[in-house]
Amino acid sequence: MAGHSKWAKVKNFKGAIDAKRGRIFAKLSKEIAISAKQGGADPDMNPRLRMVLLKCRAANMPSDNIDRAIKRATGGDGGVVYEELTYEIYGPGGVAMLVELATDNRNRTAAEIRSLLAKNGGSIASAGAVSRLFQRKGQLIVAREGANEDQLMEIALDAGAEDFKSEPEGFEILTEPAKFEAVHRQLESKGVKPVAAEVTELATLTVPVTEPGIVSAVMRLVDLLEEHDDVKEVHSNAEISGIA
Repeated sequence: MAGHSKWAKVKNFKGAIDAKRGRIFAKLSKEIAISAKQGGADPDMNPRLRMVLLKCRAANMPSDNIDRAIKRATGGDGGVVYEELTYEIYGPGGVAMLVELATDNRNRTAAEIRSLLAKNGGSIASAGAVSRLFQRKGQLIVAREGANEDQLMEIALDAGAEDFKSEPEGFEILTEPAKFEAVHRQLESKGVKPVAAEVTELATLTVPVTEPGIVSAVMRLVDLLEEHDDVKEVHSNAEISGIA
């Protein structure tokens, strides 16, 4: 969800770990493998891998699992080749969704996603219809107890951040994708540890969703998509009151 969803996303991710540990670890292992294969096994030289490892730490993923995923990707044995895709989707109530996937079988995944959408009020949008409603940004989330507001804002803006937002739960720092790594490293060098840090898709215009039936349908579709083994992220422009 949009709006305060960044906080719900952090809370929901942490809360789902115990219940869905195996699935979460499998998805993280896939993302580690893709990142390491593309950019190498050294997180200091591979910003994408650094972002994945941050998620792994939040999920308390065992270091052995992480090491195995990296070795499989960089061991030169071929292994599974994943293709990364983005689906543009309309959900219930006309809500726009960008769904990022990684699959080793495009046809199988396409059939499964289309079936899931058909049964839950969703449909594939024409190319560009949804993606134009989002912009790619670096996003860092810092808990309120994790930093002093004035100092954090100064550090972030001096490092190249383009926006700083203070909210009841904490602080959100936005960057251009090219500046994300510099800002992230500067925060860490000052002892600030974000609870989430990634380059993501943010809605440029949100859509209020208030009708209970539509709210329920949108949340159900998002949950089902996120549970799919090949789905990495679901981005939505729905603004749902009470989601915090």
